[in-house]
Amino acid sequence: MHPLITLLAFIATLGILVTFHEFGHYLAARCCGVRVLRFSLGFGKAIFTYRFGGNQNATEWVIASIPLGGYVKLLDGRDRQQLISEIDRTKAFDLKPLWQRSIIVAAGPLANFVLAILLFAAIYLRGAPQVPSFLQAPPENSVAARLDIQAGDRVIGWKELGATPGANEEEGGFDPILSWNALRWNLQDAITARQGFVLEVLAPSKDIYIKVIQKADLPRLDPDSDPFLTLGLLPAPISADGMQVLKLGPVDALVYAGKRVWQITKVSTRMMLGFLTGNTSFKQLGGPLSIADMAGKSVQVGWQPFLGFLALLSISIGLLNLVPLPMLDGGQLLYDAWELVSGKRISISMQEHFQKIGFFLLISMSLLALFNDLQRYFLS
Repeated sequence: MHPLITLLAFIATLGILVTFHEFGHYLAARCCGVRVLRFSLGFGKAIFTYRFGGNQNATEWVIASIPLGGYVKLLDGRDRQQLISEIDRTKAFDLKPLWQRSIIVAAGPLANFVLAILLFAAIYLRGAPQVPSFLQAPPENSVAARLDIQAGDRVIGWKELGATPGANEEEGGFDPILSWNALRWNLQDAITARQGFVLEVLAPSKDIYIKVIQKADLPRLDPDSDPFLTLGLLPAPISADGMQVLKLGPVDALVYAGKRVWQITKVSTRMMLGFLTGNTSFKQLGGPLSIADMAGKSVQVGWQPFLGFLALLSISIGLLNLVPLPMLDGGQLLYDAWELVSGKRISISMQEHFQKIGFFLLISMSLLALFNDLQRYFLS
């Protein structure tokens, strides 16, 4: 039964994320007066087709045989296979103003970020079990050990280190830390941004004290080491009875979810840039096998872990599509930026050359991710 659950969870994951992404493009196109010829989930041969709308504005809704993506096909004069009448010219994508074309392109990734916010908000509305932010005894020679952090201490507040370290750090202005998960993302944000921070700590004795961690104390990102071990800030083991529930009202849930998505996006962006600097290992790339495995495991744990997994993956897809690489939305936005600066569009022939390069890079990246998957599952 486990392989079947994994397969169904994988299909559901791709279906939800791709549908939302492409619907972002679709909705923006319709709002800008661009005719949508086809909305396809998957690639290859169509196994289901439904036409909706009048003859002049009908859109084909398609489910295709290869469920590894999707696309929205717009009326576009640059497509040599499309014969566009004079009546329909006003509905063509290529004749719309630059700002509208850019909105249509950016709407797909934006929809992924909106979806992540809604998914996290749904979890917080229902009530999410959380591990409290209690700390275990830090390893010797770690930053936390030097700061005399003890087992049983609980982090209850956080703020970024000011421009003048050490000045009035005990004063207020701390953001509450509601769980270890919140603390973990704050730590990742600080480490990747090289930003010092201040912790408000509640001791088992109920005394509250302040611990300042300077920028120089932060570990460097290294593919072969765990920065949390170097810091020595690790969660204390806790039983099921010690879990707490984070439950928020509708507005607070949306605000908290928005902040979480923004934080994860910043961390993920820096990690992606780490591929260029060498701080992030290409071994961390995951492919379809990893996604299917995580989808299957999360859905078996419960609907909340599955929604959380969907939210994280939706952020990743949104960011990946913003990479300025031909064949991705970010590549088209780069063309738009060039048009904005130079006042002229990149020729279709030049774009076709770039498309070939982008296709090669994407295939290479996909093969590397698949190779990593195979190594994890057959050589580990």
